[in-house]
Amino acid sequence: MATINLGAIKFKWQGAYNAGTAYTVDDVVSYNGSSYICILASTGNLPTNATYWEQMSSAGTNGTDGTDLTTTLTTQGDIVYRDASGLARLGAGTAGQVLQTGGTGANPSWGTVSSDYVKLAEVTASGGSVSIDGYFSSTYDNYVLIGNDVSPSTLADLGLRLIQGGTQNSSSEYVYAGGRSYVDLSPTHLWTTGPSSDWDNPQDAVYLSGDDHSASATHAGTFYMNIYNPLSTSNWKIFDVDWKYNYTNNWNRVILGGVLKNTGALSGVLLFYNNGANISGNFKIYGIK
Repeated sequence: MATINLGAIKFKWQGAYNAGTAYTVDDVVSYNGSSYICILASTGNLPTNATYWEQMSSAGTNGTDGTDLTTTLTTQGDIVYRDASGLARLGAGTAGQVLQTGGTGANPSWGTVSSDYVKLAEVTASGGSVSIDGYFSSTYDNYVLIGNDVSPSTLADLGLRLIQGGTQNSSSEYVYAGGRSYVDLSPTHLWTTGPSSDWDNPQDAVYLSGDDHSASATHAGTFYMNIYNPLSTSNWKIFDVDWKYNYTNNWNRVILGGVLKNTGALSGVLLFYNNGANISGNFKIYGIK
Protein backbone atom coordinates (compact mmCIF):
# COMPACT_ATOMS: atom_id res chain seq x y z
CA MET A 1 0.00 0.00 0.00
CA ALA A 2 1.24 3.46 -0.86
CA THR A 3 2.23 5.77 1.99
CA ILE A 4 0.54 9.17 2.06
CA ASN A 5 2.29 12.09 3.73
CA LEU A 6 -0.58 14.15 5.16
CA GLY A 7 1.74 17.11 5.60
CA ALA A 8 2.24 17.31 1.86
CA ILE A 9 -1.39 17.88 1.00
CA LYS A 10 -1.75 21.22 2.76
CA PHE A 11 -0.24 24.61 2.15
CA LYS A 12 3.03 25.29 3.94
CA TRP A 13 3.36 28.88 5.06
CA GLN A 14 6.97 30.06 4.75
CA GLY A 15 6.58 33.73 5.60
CA ALA A 16 8.18 36.49 3.56
CA TYR A 17 9.96 35.41 0.37
CA ASN A 18 13.72 34.85 0.77
CA ALA A 19 15.87 34.47 -2.36
CA GLY A 20 18.19 32.06 -0.54
CA THR A 21 15.52 29.58 0.48
CA ALA A 22 14.83 26.42 -1.50
CA TYR A 23 11.07 26.29 -2.01
CA THR A 24 9.07 23.20 -2.83
CA VAL A 25 5.60 22.70 -4.23
CA ASP A 26 2.79 24.05 -2.02
CA ASP A 27 5.06 26.43 -0.11
CA VAL A 28 3.32 29.79 0.38
CA VAL A 29 5.14 33.10 0.77
CA SER A 30 4.30 36.79 1.00
CA TYR A 31 5.82 39.29 -1.38
CA ASN A 32 5.05 43.03 -1.75
CA GLY A 33 1.77 42.62 0.09
CA SER A 34 0.53 39.68 -2.00
CA SER A 35 0.77 35.94 -1.38
CA TYR A 36 2.10 33.26 -3.77
CA ILE A 37 2.11 29.44 -3.84
CA CYS A 38 5.04 27.48 -5.22
CA ILE A 39 4.10 25.26 -8.20
CA LEU A 40 7.63 24.18 -9.16
CA ALA A 41 10.52 23.74 -6.76
CA SER A 42 13.31 26.28 -7.15
CA THR A 43 15.65 28.68 -5.42
CA GLY A 44 16.08 32.37 -6.20
CA ASN A 45 13.10 32.81 -8.53
CA LEU A 46 10.88 35.72 -7.57
CA PRO A 47 7.23 34.96 -6.76
CA THR A 48 6.28 37.07 -9.77
CA ASN A 49 7.84 34.40 -12.00
CA ALA A 50 4.78 32.47 -13.19
CA THR A 51 6.89 29.38 -14.03
CA TYR A 52 7.52 28.71 -10.35
CA TRP A 53 4.79 30.58 -8.54
CA GLU A 54 1.08 31.25 -8.74
CA GLN A 55 -0.49 34.26 -7.10
CA MET A 56 -3.03 33.48 -4.34
CA SER A 57 -4.01 36.98 -3.22
CA SER A 58 -3.27 40.52 -4.34
CA ALA A 59 -2.54 43.60 -2.24
CA GLY A 60 -5.10 46.42 -2.54
CA THR A 61 -4.24 50.04 -3.25
CA ASN A 62 -3.92 52.73 -0.58
CA GLY A 63 -6.21 55.70 -1.04
CA THR A 64 -7.40 56.49 -4.55
CA ASP A 65 -5.47 55.63 -7.71
CA GLY A 66 -2.72 54.16 -5.57
CA THR A 67 -2.17 57.37 -3.63
CA ASP A 68 -1.02 56.68 -0.08
CA LEU A 69 -2.76 58.80 2.59
CA THR A 70 0.54 59.28 4.36
CA THR A 71 1.72 61.05 1.21
CA THR A 72 -1.46 63.09 0.82
CA LEU A 73 -1.51 64.20 4.45
CA THR A 74 1.82 65.81 5.18
CA THR A 75 1.31 68.18 8.12
CA GLN A 76 -0.44 68.07 11.50
CA GLY A 77 -3.91 69.55 11.12
CA ASP A 78 -4.36 68.43 7.48
CA ILE A 79 -7.65 66.87 6.46
CA VAL A 80 -8.39 64.80 3.35
CA TYR A 81 -11.36 65.25 1.03
CA ARG A 82 -12.48 64.09 -2.42
CA ASP A 83 -12.02 66.61 -5.20
CA ALA A 84 -13.06 66.18 -8.85
CA SER A 85 -10.40 63.56 -9.53
CA GLY A 86 -9.38 61.87 -6.29
CA LEU A 87 -8.15 62.38 -2.75
CA ALA A 88 -6.88 65.85 -1.96
CA ARG A 89 -5.31 67.62 1.00
CA LEU A 90 -6.74 70.66 2.78
CA GLY A 91 -4.09 72.21 4.99
CA ALA A 92 -4.96 73.56 8.43
CA GLY A 93 -6.61 76.99 8.47
CA THR A 94 -5.76 79.77 10.88
CA ALA A 95 -6.86 79.68 14.54
CA GLY A 96 -10.58 80.29 15.00
CA GLN A 97 -11.59 79.44 11.43
CA VAL A 98 -14.27 76.85 10.66
CA LEU A 99 -14.69 74.34 7.84
CA GLN A 100 -17.16 75.52 5.20
CA THR A 101 -18.75 73.64 2.34
CA GLY A 102 -18.97 75.15 -1.12
CA GLY A 103 -21.98 73.01 -1.94
CA THR A 104 -22.34 70.27 -4.53
CA GLY A 105 -19.49 70.19 -7.04
CA ALA A 106 -17.19 72.40 -4.97
CA ASN A 107 -14.35 71.78 -2.56
CA PRO A 108 -14.49 72.56 1.17
CA SER A 109 -12.48 75.45 2.55
CA TRP A 110 -11.68 77.28 5.76
CA GLY A 111 -13.67 80.41 6.59
CA THR A 112 -14.10 82.96 9.36
CA VAL A 113 -17.26 83.04 11.45
CA SER A 114 -19.05 86.39 11.51
CA SER A 115 -18.07 88.43 14.54
CA ASP A 116 -21.00 90.85 14.40
CA TYR A 117 -22.63 89.33 17.51
CA VAL A 118 -20.20 87.66 19.91
CA LYS A 119 -20.32 86.42 23.49
CA LEU A 120 -17.54 88.21 25.32
CA ALA A 121 -17.80 86.72 28.81
CA GLU A 122 -19.86 84.65 31.22
CA VAL A 123 -19.99 85.53 34.92
CA THR A 124 -21.54 83.60 37.80
CA ALA A 125 -22.78 85.74 40.68
CA SER A 126 -21.99 84.70 44.24
CA GLY A 127 -21.86 87.49 46.80
CA GLY A 128 -23.31 90.86 47.66
CA SER A 129 -23.15 92.08 44.04
CA VAL A 130 -21.99 91.01 40.59
CA SER A 131 -19.69 93.16 38.48
CA ILE A 132 -19.57 92.62 34.71
CA ASP A 133 -16.67 94.94 34.01
CA GLY A 134 -13.83 95.40 31.53
CA TYR A 135 -15.49 93.95 28.41
CA PHE A 136 -16.36 97.14 26.50
CA SER A 137 -14.04 97.96 23.62
CA SER A 138 -13.90 99.88 20.35
CA THR A 139 -14.67 96.63 18.50
CA TYR A 140 -18.40 96.87 19.30
CA ASP A 141 -20.84 99.77 19.39
CA ASN A 142 -23.57 98.19 21.54
CA TYR A 143 -23.83 95.45 24.15
CA VAL A 144 -26.42 93.04 25.53
CA LEU A 145 -26.31 91.68 29.08
CA ILE A 146 -28.45 88.60 29.82
CA GLY A 147 -28.96 87.13 33.29
CA ASN A 148 -30.65 83.81 34.08
CA ASP A 149 -31.83 82.45 37.44
CA VAL A 150 -31.20 85.81 39.10
CA SER A 151 -32.26 85.62 42.73
CA PRO A 152 -31.48 87.16 46.17
CA SER A 153 -30.66 85.35 49.39
CA THR A 154 -33.48 87.24 51.17
CA LEU A 155 -36.40 89.39 49.96
CA ALA A 156 -34.97 92.44 48.19
CA ASP A 157 -35.28 94.77 45.21
CA LEU A 158 -32.87 94.43 42.30
CA GLY A 159 -30.79 97.49 41.46
CA LEU A 160 -28.11 98.38 38.96
CA ARG A 161 -25.38 100.93 38.60
CA LEU A 162 -23.08 101.63 35.68
CA ILE A 163 -19.33 101.34 36.13
CA GLN A 164 -16.90 104.00 34.93
CA GLY A 165 -13.18 103.34 34.99
CA GLY A 166 -13.68 100.27 37.18
CA THR A 167 -15.69 102.16 39.83
CA GLN A 168 -19.48 102.07 40.20
CA ASN A 169 -21.21 105.40 39.70
CA SER A 170 -23.38 105.91 42.82
CA SER A 171 -24.06 109.62 42.31
CA SER A 172 -27.62 110.90 41.83
CA GLU A 173 -27.35 110.97 38.03
CA TYR A 174 -29.73 108.15 37.02
CA VAL A 175 -33.08 109.01 35.49
CA TYR A 176 -35.45 106.41 34.11
CA ALA A 177 -39.06 105.70 33.25
CA GLY A 178 -41.07 102.61 32.45
CA GLY A 179 -43.97 100.42 33.44
CA ARG A 180 -44.66 97.23 35.34
CA SER A 181 -47.18 94.50 34.58
CA TYR A 182 -47.88 91.43 36.65
CA VAL A 183 -50.04 88.32 36.71
CA ASP A 184 -51.82 87.36 39.94
CA LEU A 185 -52.14 83.58 39.79
CA SER A 186 -54.76 83.17 42.50
CA PRO A 187 -57.10 84.06 40.98
CA THR A 188 -55.52 84.83 37.63
CA HIS A 189 -55.53 88.51 36.73
CA LEU A 190 -53.31 90.65 34.56
CA TRP A 191 -52.47 94.00 36.10
CA THR A 192 -50.58 96.89 34.58
CA THR A 193 -49.21 99.83 36.50
CA GLY A 194 -47.26 102.83 35.42
CA PRO A 195 -45.62 104.35 33.88
CA SER A 196 -43.48 104.56 37.00
CA SER A 197 -40.94 107.30 36.63
CA ASP A 198 -37.90 108.80 38.25
CA TRP A 199 -37.30 110.98 35.22
CA ASP A 200 -37.62 114.18 37.22
CA ASN A 201 -36.10 112.75 40.37
CA PRO A 202 -32.51 111.55 39.74
CA GLN A 203 -31.48 108.52 41.79
CA ASP A 204 -28.17 107.01 42.91
CA ALA A 205 -29.05 103.75 41.09
CA VAL A 206 -31.82 102.18 39.03
CA TYR A 207 -34.14 100.11 41.24
CA LEU A 208 -36.00 97.63 39.08
CA SER A 209 -38.39 95.50 41.08
CA GLY A 210 -40.77 97.95 42.67
CA ASP A 211 -41.79 95.07 44.93
CA ASP A 212 -39.82 92.60 47.01
CA HIS A 213 -38.36 89.79 44.97
CA SER A 214 -38.95 86.18 46.05
CA ALA A 215 -35.82 84.46 47.31
CA SER A 216 -37.07 81.04 46.26
CA ALA A 217 -34.76 79.43 43.70
CA THR A 218 -37.78 78.29 41.73
CA HIS A 219 -38.82 81.92 41.38
CA ALA A 220 -35.56 83.28 40.07
CA GLY A 221 -35.81 86.10 37.55
CA THR A 222 -34.58 86.77 34.02
CA PHE A 223 -32.64 89.95 33.27
CA TYR A 224 -32.04 91.56 29.84
CA MET A 225 -30.24 94.86 29.29
CA ASN A 226 -29.15 96.86 26.22
CA ILE A 227 -26.23 99.27 26.61
CA TYR A 228 -25.67 101.74 23.79
CA ASN A 229 -22.29 103.15 22.75
CA PRO A 230 -20.75 102.90 26.24
CA LEU A 231 -17.34 104.30 25.29
CA SER A 232 -18.64 107.58 23.88
CA THR A 233 -17.60 110.69 25.81
CA SER A 234 -19.90 113.01 23.87
CA ASN A 235 -23.31 112.04 25.22
CA TRP A 236 -25.10 110.81 28.32
CA LYS A 237 -25.21 107.03 28.67
CA ILE A 238 -28.40 105.35 27.43
CA PHE A 239 -29.66 101.87 28.37
CA ASP A 240 -32.87 99.89 28.64
CA VAL A 241 -33.87 96.91 30.78
CA ASP A 242 -36.41 94.08 30.65
CA TRP A 243 -36.66 92.39 34.09
CA LYS A 244 -39.00 89.47 34.84
CA TYR A 245 -39.36 88.03 38.34
CA ASN A 246 -41.79 86.37 40.75
CA TYR A 247 -43.10 87.59 44.07
CA THR A 248 -45.61 85.56 46.09
CA ASN A 249 -46.95 83.87 42.96
CA ASN A 250 -47.30 87.17 41.09
CA TRP A 251 -45.21 87.17 37.93
CA ASN A 252 -43.89 90.65 37.31
CA ARG A 253 -42.32 92.31 34.30
CA VAL A 254 -40.58 95.66 34.44
CA ILE A 255 -39.56 97.43 31.23
CA LEU A 256 -37.78 100.75 31.44
CA GLY A 257 -35.44 103.07 29.62
CA GLY A 258 -32.76 104.95 31.48
CA VAL A 259 -30.06 107.56 31.18
CA LEU A 260 -26.95 108.21 33.23
CA LYS A 261 -26.50 111.96 33.10
CA ASN A 262 -22.77 111.64 32.69
CA THR A 263 -20.61 111.67 29.55
CA GLY A 264 -17.77 109.57 30.96
CA ALA A 265 -16.99 106.30 29.18
CA LEU A 266 -18.47 103.17 30.75
CA SER A 267 -16.48 100.06 31.58
CA GLY A 268 -19.25 97.80 32.91
CA VAL A 269 -22.43 97.13 34.89
CA LEU A 270 -22.95 96.35 38.58
CA LEU A 271 -26.05 94.47 39.80
CA PHE A 272 -27.01 94.24 43.48
CA TYR A 273 -29.96 93.96 45.88
CA ASN A 274 -30.96 97.06 47.78
CA ASN A 275 -30.74 95.59 51.30
CA GLY A 276 -27.35 93.94 50.85
CA ALA A 277 -28.76 90.48 50.09
CA ASN A 278 -26.44 88.17 48.19
CA ILE A 279 -27.19 87.84 44.49
CA SER A 280 -27.00 84.58 42.55
CA GLY A 281 -27.37 83.96 38.85
CA ASN A 282 -25.54 83.43 35.59
CA PHE A 283 -24.74 86.40 33.34
CA LYS A 284 -23.49 86.60 29.74
CA ILE A 285 -22.40 89.74 27.93
CA TYR A 286 -22.43 90.05 24.15
CA GLY A 287 -20.90 92.63 21.83
CA ILE A 288 -22.82 93.83 18.75
CA LYS A 289 -21.23 95.69 15.84
